[in-house]
Amino acid sequence: MTTLIVTIPAYNERSTIAEVIGQIPRHIPGINNVQVLVFDDGSTDGTGQIAHQAGADVILAHRRNKGLAITFRECLDAALALGADIIVNTDADNHYDQTRIPQLVEPILSGTADIVIGSRDLNGLREMGRARKWGNRIANFLFSFLYGLPAGTDVSSGFRAYSREAALRLTVTSRYTYTHETLIAARDHGLTIVSRLLPARDVSRPSRLMSSVGSHILRAGSIAVLSFVVHRLFRILALVSGLLVLAGAAAFVRFLFLYFSSGGAGHIQSLIAGSLLIILGIQLLIGSFFAAGLAKNRRLLEEMIYQQRRQNHQPGSPLGQRDADRPDREMVPPELTLPSKKLQ
Repeated sequence: MTTLIVTIPAYNERSTIAEVIGQIPRHIPGINNVQVLVFDDGSTDGTGQIAHQAGADVILAHRRNKGLAITFRECLDAALALGADIIVNTDADNHYDQTRIPQLVEPILSGTADIVIGSRDLNGLREMGRARKWGNRIANFLFSFLYGLPAGTDVSSGFRAYSREAALRLTVTSRYTYTHETLIAARDHGLTIVSRLLPARDVSRPSRLMSSVGSHILRAGSIAVLSFVVHRLFRILALVSGLLVLAGAAAFVRFLFLYFSSGGAGHIQSLIAGSLLIILGIQLLIGSFFAAGLAKNRRLLEEMIYQQRRQNHQPGSPLGQRDADRPDREMVPPELTLPSKKLQ
């Protein structure tokens, strides 16, 4: 029996959440059970109650807003605990076309992908500003180049499908956005990523995630750079070390050429610069070995987290009881698993 759980992180989305839930297909070839999990991230407009009325199967809620990345991470954990074999994540603002979920999950059902990204056609989004479009295009190009992602992959898309194994492997540490970090982690774990071009809708209202385009580019860009450095520190240091040693060697060759051709008078600076560059390159090379050790340690920690998550998120595990022990979270509606509580 194959279970698909569609997760929807939501923050003050009462105007669209019911439509999003209503578009989710409940009968998909190859899938026996489709459930909808809404995670209300501290909404103050009654989003959770409307999601309940619209037919969501499970509703979790933060008592206060914690942000998209944290909510997404907890969506994965909750879906795994509920026994999901496939997890589809979509946005609560109706930006994506939920009726396309069968197309999104098909590569996972056929065993050809671990993660499927519903890539948007940016040219078709008239409400998206030029700065955001070009920012997305640049990010798509850089990630495709650096990580060998499929051509046309929309690295900022939140419309994605994950196999159970992929969801267990992914660890989100960012508190702002998860889209770029999860792709880097997925490639690091050797997961297969597939892109499917699926049309998206224009959303005219301001984004709940970003206060301005510049702020979003700065914050999302810094997260992407930091994630890249964390996962590729050894390669970065080794590359820079090699370049410095080559530059130092070139300075030595210049000095030797001038020394034998004209006596080397006045060119001692080449000898000094070459020495400094080579010394610095060797120091970075030594540092890269420490970076390799840190990477090995990180992999061991991730494997421990993976094994712990497998144990904690056995299908049918007592999700409700674990949430009852957390003061920052509650279940809505109360009849699902917990004693009566209300959204704050």
